[in-house]
Amino acid sequence: MRKWIALILVMTVLVLTGCSNEDQIALDQSNEPVANSQSSEGNDKSMVIAVNAEIISLDPHNISDTLSRSATNTMYESLLEHNNSMELEECLAERYEISEDGLEYTFYIRQGIEFHDGTALNAEAVKYNFDRVTDEEKNLRRRRNFLQVESTEVIDEYVLKIYLKAPFAPMLDRVASLSIISPKALEEYGDRGIITNPVGTGPYVYKEWVTGDRLVVIKNQNYWRSGPQIETLTIKPILENGARIAMLQTGEADFIYPMPTEQVNIVANDANIEVIEGMSTIARFTFINTSKDFYSDVRVRQAMNYAIDKEAYTNVVRSGYSTPLSSHVPASIKYHVPQPLYEYNLEKAKQLMAEAGYPDGFKTHIWAPNDTENMRGMEFVSQQLAQIGIEAEVIPMEEGTLSNSIYSAQTPEESTVHMWYVSWSAFDFDGATNSLFHSRNIPPTAPNVSYYRNPVADELIDLGSTEVNSIKRAGIYSELQEIIWEDAPWLFLGSDVLLSAKRTTTEGISVGPGGAINSREASTSK
Repeated sequence: MRKWIALILVMTVLVLTGCSNEDQIALDQSNEPVANSQSSEGNDKSMVIAVNAEIISLDPHNISDTLSRSATNTMYESLLEHNNSMELEECLAERYEISEDGLEYTFYIRQGIEFHDGTALNAEAVKYNFDRVTDEEKNLRRRRNFLQVESTEVIDEYVLKIYLKAPFAPMLDRVASLSIISPKALEEYGDRGIITNPVGTGPYVYKEWVTGDRLVVIKNQNYWRSGPQIETLTIKPILENGARIAMLQTGEADFIYPMPTEQVNIVANDANIEVIEGMSTIARFTFINTSKDFYSDVRVRQAMNYAIDKEAYTNVVRSGYSTPLSSHVPASIKYHVPQPLYEYNLEKAKQLMAEAGYPDGFKTHIWAPNDTENMRGMEFVSQQLAQIGIEAEVIPMEEGTLSNSIYSAQTPEESTVHMWYVSWSAFDFDGATNSLFHSRNIPPTAPNVSYYRNPVADELIDLGSTEVNSIKRAGIYSELQEIIWEDAPWLFLGSDVLLSAKRTTTEGISVGPGGAINSREASTSK
């Protein structure tokens, strides 16, 4: 029986491992920290977090992967934030008001907060960020979260009003997803330069980023609330599971995420290590590119789902730390309605393949990041599909290369991806649906990598996002889940149990909403 060390309730902000072309900058940067970032004398405590993927970008407006979000969260903050219990809390905004018609949101900005470069946080600074992220020409990755924003207005030095085109039920969640960048830094460094010169209000200040090796941040001595009790934090990508565990065992790493599921028993009796197990909203699935001839037939996609043994997936790939998906959203997301499972049924799968004109299958490929766990996942999928004649070549890629390969396609015809083994997480139903299934959200700027197009689904997605009556919204989302499940634009695999691990000398670090790491109050007794 697995030992529950700690329980973290997690709701997440998007978490997809892809980013746009603009994110792919292979630079070795070692910039000097800005004015208020000098470490205090003495007590020079440091901490290392080892993760399973590489940071893609440090521009919080142009990312969609969880690790880049974890990295930017050390330096940036938002008006609102989610705690580990999935509740919204005020952050840079001390309070907010919503008009009765749901079209106006007024935010009251905390006074006395400074960016790392010494400039003041105020309503003008926040407006500058909203104007940037909603700029159609820039078309940054986070723009899709704010399509309902009509305009913003500075009412007072510390009061900002946001006007919407129509009521938008998840608006507060979207506000929580927008990190606030120093306007001075954006003017100085530009859209590309800000990637390697991040300036926010967060608990840590940027020191250096050596891509593929480490991100180093240091304590913000002028932080406005309780912050870290360490001087230096380093985030290191360690793609191989065994190496990541070894770093934790030797003390070279103080915290690791994710904790490899197959190695939990190895550290179970280590008095110096604590494994943290928690619920999550992370869904694991495989995009099926429906724009490709053989995948355009729904019978093929359904056959593929029947060919996957979900229980075997849970045990082989996740070592029991997963549950089969019963919708495109995990059960922990509000409005989830379980659908009839695609039970493991090779006979039915082969029948559907024959009906679709592929009795002998076909050759294809599957992409995924080149870390241990994703490799294991896509190899499992490939082996399962081989049972119905589908020969899926496994193609692992470095994160940046993978992202560029997916998002460089300007049209469905240019897309070369067939399948993409991936994970995604979100705070709310719309966040777990709109970006992944609405026809307007296909690459190169959004992650509907299935190139899924269904006018009825589009209409229901739009209706659900603007419906503020929760009962009506539930009905809309119930119908939508049935349609997506029947259309099967994914291989529906599982929903994670979230695992991380730490040295017992480490405190104040947790894996919060979306699988993003929260290190704001990190401390160590080593």
